[in-house]
Amino acid sequence: MELDFGRAREALAGIARGTPLVWSPGLSEVAGVPVHLKLENLQVTGSFKVRGAAARLTALGPAERSAGVVVSSSGNHGRAVAFVAERLGIPAVVCVPDWVDPVKLEAIRGHGARAVLSGGTFDEAEARALEIAAREGLTFVSAFDDPWVIAGQGTLALEIVEELPGTGHVLAALSGGGLVGGMAAAVRAPGGPDLVAVTARRARVMWESLRAGRPVSLPEEETVAGALAGGIGEENRYSFDLVRSLVEEHVVVEEDEILDAIAFAFKELHVVVEGGGAVGLAAVLSRRWRPPPGDARPVVIVVSGGNVAFPTLREILAR
Repeated sequence: MELDFGRAREALAGIARGTPLVWSPGLSEVAGVPVHLKLENLQVTGSFKVRGAAARLTALGPAERSAGVVVSSSGNHGRAVAFVAERLGIPAVVCVPDWVDPVKLEAIRGHGARAVLSGGTFDEAEARALEIAAREGLTFVSAFDDPWVIAGQGTLALEIVEELPGTGHVLAALSGGGLVGGMAAAVRAPGGPDLVAVTARRARVMWESLRAGRPVSLPEEETVAGALAGGIGEENRYSFDLVRSLVEEHVVVEEDEILDAIAFAFKELHVVVEGGGAVGLAAVLSRRWRPPPGDARPVVIVVSGGNVAFPTLREILAR
């Protein structure tokens, strides 16, 4: 699989932004090494997903652009594709589970995409999207299993190592594998940082697939990290092999730890983070991940999204 990170970075111009990388004294004290946060919750669509969407949609041919695209999403990918499609004049259909966060659903529709509520699970939404793609002649844009999407997400790692040379470890959320796999591929040269994939216990399909040595399916569980929910596709072509070959360290965090991380981010860091974006924070705060003994290199946590409805945030903060 060829990943063109240079062209992916060019695609972001005028669509996505380079996000802040900030030092956290509190997290540094917990980890015992300097900890910085890559604040993708401040990205133009509230998550890193706009990177992959920009790379994929700008690579479409004229006929594909004219016909339009369709995606399945738990919210952030759909919002990102809707945003980029609006800017590029491409018709877009977004299939989402019935439980999609209302903030994300409103944004999808606000960018002119046709939102289709598609049942109680992410996999049902994906099945609906593939059906629409076949029936209407649209291009299906995977949230994670697409070389352009993976390259777009990998640009995040390039920004980190350029701004903070000598970074030792980068913690990022693991769902379908596009983010972690893309970042690992972007910085896999000798001396590059190690990627630490952080999984929510109730959204662990990729993690279980890696343990099984092949893509597997699991029943979907309710989780505060809804952005990480869903399968990876039993016919997965790219992201599974990429994560399996390039990412050696994995951490699994629990629901209460994610909730604590969301509250910590709001109260101590003064930023709004959704559940799927908080798993890296949860791994450090819970001490499920610690830097190797004697390794004092800086650590970066990717805060991958901040699209959360206020009533949900208020409930979490009231715990």
